[in-house]
Amino acid sequence: MPQSAVALAVATVARERDRVALFSGAGAAALSGAQCGPNHLQWTYTTGALAAGTAAAVLAEGGRSWFFLTADYAFGHTLQRDATATVEAGGGRVLGSVAFPGEVADFSPLLLRARASGAEVVGLACTGAPFETLVKQAAEFGVARGGQRLAALLCLVTNVHAVGLADAQGLLVTAPFYWDLDAGTRAFAARFMPRNRGIAPTLVHAGVYSATAHLLRAVAAGADPTSGAALVARMRALPAEDALFGRSTIRPNGAVAHPMHLFRVKAPGESRGPWDYYRPLRTIPAEQAFSSPAASGCPLAG
Repeated sequence: MPQSAVALAVATVARERDRVALFSGAGAAALSGAQCGPNHLQWTYTTGALAAGTAAAVLAEGGRSWFFLTADYAFGHTLQRDATATVEAGGGRVLGSVAFPGEVADFSPLLLRARASGAEVVGLACTGAPFETLVKQAAEFGVARGGQRLAALLCLVTNVHAVGLADAQGLLVTAPFYWDLDAGTRAFAARFMPRNRGIAPTLVHAGVYSATAHLLRAVAAGADPTSGAALVARMRALPAEDALFGRSTIRPNGAVAHPMHLFRVKAPGESRGPWDYYRPLRTIPAEQAFSSPAASGCPLAG
């Protein structure tokens, strides 16, 4: 369920009918905030974890001043808000931002404003096709050649594939999963890719697999499979650890916290082959990437 609005509606139905909802593609903070519940978990990421994780990691890499290009809907503004809070808390500055509607095809005026700001980092608070077009046009305008860094607040490896390394090189990306991160993720990708037309797994695919596997462990451990709330309660009680995300913590608000990783997209000459796109820069501990349950606004967090 990549659409947060749909996920929020499904979470309500899951609670009303005592079913289980495990969200991997929906990042809305409300799922583990004001609209948390006993029947669903937000497994892979939250907008706060991606935005705050990216901002904190890029700050640590020396990116102190920011300018945001933001999709003009709730998801984009939430990403910008969370990243801004982290930048300012870390002593950085936000020099400006500009929001754009979904139908924009020419980003040149926005990119000119970002360049004119003199910001060290241009944060991209958007996703999907607009994100891909924006990265391509930023390369055409020489944003990176001018000394500015592009930081994606949400990016899938398939987005990088669609853009191509020639245009995406140097892009900073934060994710809890990358198929080539270690032996465990590579083993998963080796099983997954032949079943997916050779396409590498994204963080969303990994989250679906990880969440489903943990649910099956809960059933094997004796959870009542006829009650969604009982299944989720048993999932919360069991240790969550696998080769895809490492050790995770299922928090009282339903957010599943695990380390996040900052990557830099490789230049074409650095890539060793298909889907070899990311170079790891640093790991962000789960405690730093995910906000505390008490601050989430979730009634279950006490």
